Amino acid sequence: MLKEFQEFISKGNVMDLAVGVIIGAAFAKIVDSLVNDVIMPIVGAIFGGLDFNNYFIGLSSAVNATSLVDAKKQGAVLAYGSFITVALNFIILAFIIFLMVKAVNNLRKRLEREKPAAPAAPPPADVALLTEIRDLLARR
Repeated sequence: MLKEFQEFISKGNVMDLAVGVIIGAAFAKIVDSLVNDVIMPIVGAIFGGLDFNNYFIGLSSAVNATSLVDAKKQGAVLAYGSFITVALNFIILAFIIFLMVKAVNNLRKRLEREKPAAPAAPPPADVALLTEIRDLLARR
């Protein structure tokens, strides 16, 4: 079982996936910061200084706080503002990934076009011999 596990781990796809997950997690933090620290304040300023993270609906009568953190301490809340922020994170992340995949595909196409054609393989020995005989006969 240990040997099978070692073979599984040493396959290239598993290592590529691991690297992708690690880079994706780091990239998600960057996008999260971009949305929370740059985009959402601008959107909030456009809509009158509103902070989407504090948009919530209290699900019990005990919830009467004005901030989401305090409201969660009082009881169950439906934090739809946080959902809007996360949905915006997803849209931005998906768009960036789309642009990256598009760029890689364009690069691959360009490299395929620029790649010189492979030289023709030499003919087999019997075909080369027959060609030589044909050429000798054509001279006579």
